[in-house]
Amino acid sequence: MTTLQTRPETTTTDERPRRFSVLDLIPVRSGQTTAQAIRATVQLAQVAEVNGAYRYWVAEHHNMPAVASTNPPVVIAVIAGATQTMRIGSGGVMLPNHAPLVIAEQFALLEAAYPGRIDLGIGRAPGSDPVTSYALRHNGPETADANRFDEVVDNVLAMLEPEGVGLQVQGRTYPLRATPQAAGVPEVWLLGSSDFSARLAAAKGLPYVFAHHFAGDGTAAVLDLYRSSFRSSGPGSQPKTFLTVNVVVAETQEEAKRLVRPQLLAMVALRTGGELRPQLSVEEAEATVLAESHRAMAESMRQRWVVGTPESALAELTELAAAYGVDEVMVHPVAGSYAADPIDRSPGREQTLRLLAGALV
Repeated sequence: MTTLQTRPETTTTDERPRRFSVLDLIPVRSGQTTAQAIRATVQLAQVAEVNGAYRYWVAEHHNMPAVASTNPPVVIAVIAGATQTMRIGSGGVMLPNHAPLVIAEQFALLEAAYPGRIDLGIGRAPGSDPVTSYALRHNGPETADANRFDEVVDNVLAMLEPEGVGLQVQGRTYPLRATPQAAGVPEVWLLGSSDFSARLAAAKGLPYVFAHHFAGDGTAAVLDLYRSSFRSSGPGSQPKTFLTVNVVVAETQEEAKRLVRPQLLAMVALRTGGELRPQLSVEEAEATVLAESHRAMAESMRQRWVVGTPESALAELTELAAAYGVDEVMVHPVAGSYAADPIDRSPGREQTLRLLAGALV
C-alpha cells in the first residue's frame, strides 16, 4: 500500500492517490497471544510491501487488551528486519512518556541499521490511561509537561544530528551524541489530533500528519493551517503530509460490513467507558447486541471509515485525497478475523491491502 504525500495544491477528483501506506496497532484478538499477534503483523507488513506500500507505521498504546503495539522502536526493528524496501516508522512515539535522549538513541540506531528507511513520528498524547502513564514515567520524565513540548522536540532533533549537542557542565562543554558515528538521520514527523502540533510542525518546517482516522472532524482546517503557516527549514523544504483512514476492503459490501463490526464495537467501548477486551471475532461481534444509545455513535464512526469493495474503496479514497489535497494515503486496516482464521495471521487485514493495491494498479 502506498502513502499519500501532501501537495500544496489539491488533486483533481479523478486522480488516484500515488502512494498508499499502512498504520498498524497490532490488534490482539480473542484466544490470541502477543507472540501470535506479532507474527500476524510481520506477515501483514510483508503483504503490504509485496503490494507496493511505501511506509509501514506502528503506534504506541499501553495497557490495552486488544493492542500489542506498546513499544514502537522494538516493533520497528522486527518489521524492518523482515522487509526490504518500505519505510518503517512510528505513528507515533508518545514523547511525554520518554526522555529525549532515549528516543534519539533508539532511532539513531534504527537508522544506522536500516539507512534511509526509518521515520520517527512524534506525538504528545500519553497513549494510555492516567495510572499507566504514571507507571511509565515514574514521576518523570519532565517531557510530560505540555508547556515544554516545543523544547523537547528541539532536543530530540538536535540529539539526532551526527554532531550531537553540547551540554554546559561546570563551565565546560560536555558532548552528547545519540550514536558515535551517525551517517544519517531518520525523517521526523509531528503527529496530532488538534491544531497544536500543526502549528509547531509548520514553525519548525517539519512534516505533519493529522489523525484523521480517529479524530475525523477539522482535518481540512488543520491541514490548511499547517500549509499556510509553514516556514521552510532549508532548500527544498515544503509542507509534507498525508491522510490516515480506517479501511476495510472485501469482495462484497456485505462481507466488508461483517469484517468491520469487531473494530466498531471496540471503538464504541473505548469511547463510552465500556469493558476493554481482546478484539472479538466476526462471529462474536455479530452475536453482540449494541445498546440503542450507542448505535448512532457507531454509525457516525462507520460513515467516516472506508468500508466496501475494491472499486468503492478506491473511489472513496480518491475523493478524500482530492478533498484534502494529498497524494499519499495511509490506511489503517481494521478488518476483523473469523474464529477459524489462522491464529498467527490476519486474513481480513491482508485481504484489505491486496484488494486495495489491486484496485490502485
